[in-house]
Amino acid sequence: TEIYTLSLHDALPIYDLPVRAAMPDPLVTDDGKTITTPEQWQQRREQMKQIIEHYAIGHAPPPPGNVTGHERQSKMLTNGVSYRLIHLTFGPGEKLGFDISIFLPAETKGIKAPFPVIVQPSFSAISENPPPPVTNAIAAGTNSAPAKRPPAYHTVITPEAAAKQYTQALNRGYAVVTFYYQDCGADGRDFRPTGFFPAYPGYDWADLAAWAWGMSRCVDYLERQNFADKSKFIAVGHSRLGKAVLVAGAFDERFALCAPAGSGCGGTGAYRFNGQGRGGREGLEDIAKNFPQWTIPRLAEFSGQVEKLPFDQHWLIDLVAPRVFIAPDGLNDTSASVNALVQSYLAAKPAYALLGVPDHLGINFRPGKHMLVPEDWTAILDFSDQQLRKLDVKRRFDQLPPAETPP
Repeated sequence: TEIYTLSLHDALPIYDLPVRAAMPDPLVTDDGKTITTPEQWQQRREQMKQIIEHYAIGHAPPPPGNVTGHERQSKMLTNGVSYRLIHLTFGPGEKLGFDISIFLPAETKGIKAPFPVIVQPSFSAISENPPPPVTNAIAAGTNSAPAKRPPAYHTVITPEAAAKQYTQALNRGYAVVTFYYQDCGADGRDFRPTGFFPAYPGYDWADLAAWAWGMSRCVDYLERQNFADKSKFIAVGHSRLGKAVLVAGAFDERFALCAPAGSGCGGTGAYRFNGQGRGGREGLEDIAKNFPQWTIPRLAEFSGQVEKLPFDQHWLIDLVAPRVFIAPDGLNDTSASVNALVQSYLAAKPAYALLGVPDHLGINFRPGKHMLVPEDWTAILDFSDQQLRKLDVKRRFDQLPPAETPP
């Protein structure tokens, strides 16, 4: 029998929701029932998804079921790495689409297809001929108008430059698929006329859900490719794209490993431990004010009353279970609270333990700032090798910073 209902949350306005000062327990339902079996967890998991959709990310459309790919370019790069530019087409009338770049490692005695595949939304578009840096012509003393600037959080790099960023993954036998995230929906307040949104006017989703939905369309295509190990799709992203990766891993069970890095508040950091008066760094109120495009308006209604949230971000981490999850973060990241991530990690542990996979939940801290650095890639790949590929990796992924170690 079902152990959940969402009618309570649909009926109650936010001001009537109870205060939950502690992190909401994913293993206890609203009516006090305790989750004790994997079968009950599957039912509880569906309720948790509904709550998160209703209050935070909105409702994405179902898979379109018609994803196709057309190769636009293919060439060999240095060190035997192959590059393919594919245009995906899908959606109503097959009118939606975006480009994905595929990097395949060189096949050697120890590296053979099918490969584990990393799917990474990127701040960079990939092109053979990146435009020159934007300059202000008037400031330079000419009479021409200033050049049109690209969208915020947008760069263009060559395939060679992109492959260099993925050297570690490629050398270890991983394929990488990446795409420019704003092809799915503009990262700005006026996002509704862009990306996927016009094709689905009846859905209340926002940017994080749309970027995650784009990752799932990549998997739709990859599931039909011989080079891909269909049991080892890996979601990787940093900062706001780490937030999107967390949504993708929580809602698409085809991702065997979810690795949001430096994702902060709205990502792996608990709302209850982020923001003014709750531990500092960026909080729910900051996101609601500065980045309303990321989530639905209902989440902003919790500004100043975060303790009424019926969930927190550890729920998304738990939605990945029993699959594999790791959060790599920097200890000196001014955008993300170390303690907020630690609290999410600790609150997520019981669900992984219930499902008999405590080792599938990992965390890794390194010195440094708000960047996706080689140390983060090493942690992600080591954890993947250990947990997905079952290689003999002698490394622990449960080490908390000393100040955050629980008594």
